[in-house]
Amino acid sequence: MPAADSTPPASITPAPPWRAALLSPRYWPSWLALGVIWLIARLPYRVLFGLGHALGTLLPMLLPARKRVARRNLEICFPEMSAQERADLLKANMRDLGLMLVEFALAWMASTRAIARVPVQIEGLEHLAAARAAGRGVLLVGAHFSHLELCARLVSQRIRIAGMYRVMDDAAFEWAVLRARLRYADAMFTKEQIRATVKHLKSGGTIWYAPDQDMRGKDALFAPFFGVPASTITATHHLARLSGAVVIAFFHRRLPDGGYVLRLEAPLTDFPSSDVAVDTARINAAIERMVREAPAQYLWVHKRFKSRPEQQPPLY
Repeated sequence: MPAADSTPPASITPAPPWRAALLSPRYWPSWLALGVIWLIARLPYRVLFGLGHALGTLLPMLLPARKRVARRNLEICFPEMSAQERADLLKANMRDLGLMLVEFALAWMASTRAIARVPVQIEGLEHLAAARAAGRGVLLVGAHFSHLELCARLVSQRIRIAGMYRVMDDAAFEWAVLRARLRYADAMFTKEQIRATVKHLKSGGTIWYAPDQDMRGKDALFAPFFGVPASTITATHHLARLSGAVVIAFFHRRLPDGGYVLRLEAPLTDFPSSDVAVDTARINAAIERMVREAPAQYLWVHKRFKSRPEQQPPLY
């Protein structure tokens, strides 16, 4: 396996400045929640794993609307399953949400020493090394698995990465979480920072992002996902075209007894093509294949098919 990057991460994105307005009483519940997250992240990994399982037994009762969304998504995506098989998968997926909560805490607030103790196997680093040897940037295309944030931090132990992210609505969480991410990431780019993203890729950087959520707008089109038209952003095609970066599917799954397997696949061939719709469909197909490997760990509570083509009825 290729050696890890020898230089420590030095973020090119400045840490968000402190603002006195963040002490407003409206943010006190947020600071309390962040304090709880910080305390959870101090627990040993095995204890966290047990806590996540316990939380997973409560969440279906606390989040009935999200459970209904997950049930509907499973009906849409796995019509070949029996009702009992989908019910079992739904139950496993709801339990997985509890693990997701503690994994977010670990990703954002755990010390470097604690992260180093998390069991992880990383496969396919040779594909990244080959791209770098050719002087090309790398676009790691992932999916919204429950452990996406933690696995981004885990892979950052071996390679230098940047990320694309959505700004949080809560200003206190945005300040704290962005600072936490910049502890291990070279940079964090929003969807509006396309020019900076392309520049980073052109310089040989590696950027991780997940294009598998319903993002309505002019930069999205309908492409098949589990055989159903899904509104999908076209950014993968455009970023690869503008930067010359290779596109690598980045898959990660949690093992039954804890620990993670991370896999960087061989770069997509002949990508990008001249057809943005074909390329977007290829990305959805790659994500669908990854989801089928670990369906219980995917974020089914998101309304992936909320947007519909004209004249087609709503699915939720």
